Amino acid sequence: MALLLALALGGGGCAGDRQAAAGRPATSENSTSGGSRADSAGPRSASATVRPRVVILGTSLTAGLGLDPSAAYPALLQRLADSAAVAVEIVNAGLSGETSAGALRRAGWVLAQPAALVVLEVGANDGLRGVDPESTAANLRRLVDTVRSRQPRTSLALVQMEAPPNLGASYTRRFHAVYGEVATARGIPLWPFLLDGVAGDPRFNQADGIHPNREGAHRVAANVWRTMQPALASLSR
Repeated sequence: MALLLALALGGGGCAGDRQAAAGRPATSENSTSGGSRADSAGPRSASATVRPRVVILGTSLTAGLGLDPSAAYPALLQRLADSAAVAVEIVNAGLSGETSAGALRRAGWVLAQPAALVVLEVGANDGLRGVDPESTAANLRRLVDTVRSRQPRTSLALVQMEAPPNLGASYTRRFHAVYGEVATARGIPLWPFLLDGVAGDPRFNQADGIHPNREGAHRVAANVWRTMQPALASLSR
């Protein structure tokens, strides 16, 4: 049932194509109650406190398609971090309909400012479209290499994503394996499936059955925070 989650990433495909043409994330915000806009990084006053930036490069799941920006899981992660007195800035760099190839093209713009940690929630739209898993793997490897070349001191994490089951068991197995292979080859941590416990459950999804509702977004944030919190602690050592 968890495999149905991958459909969520492509639910905004048409909107994502328009947003990709504009070169901007689908949704995010810059406020004290939520994550920052990925395109709001203008000059800051000298008196402003500079916090390490955590950039989540992702799809409509990260963008929060169908939700107010303050209800998307990156904004909820910001609140969890603030409540735990973890001084970081969570940047929502989600874009609806984005593929791994699109993320690779967008990475340079997203990384225009320094980041302490880049989280890659990338690739499920590839699975939705039946892209060859080897192509997805190649893009993920190049994406990691691009981040490292631009910001050598930045930590990375790759989030496990899944393909829908309608393309057959062989394809879904190959697609699933890509993430562990890339994480191992590039020496980065592989974080658990984003929508674990949310995908396929109507209680936690919007009417489309694929994008988390407000309660689902809280569950996604809790999923990510369990892995992100110790990762943030290691950054400060």
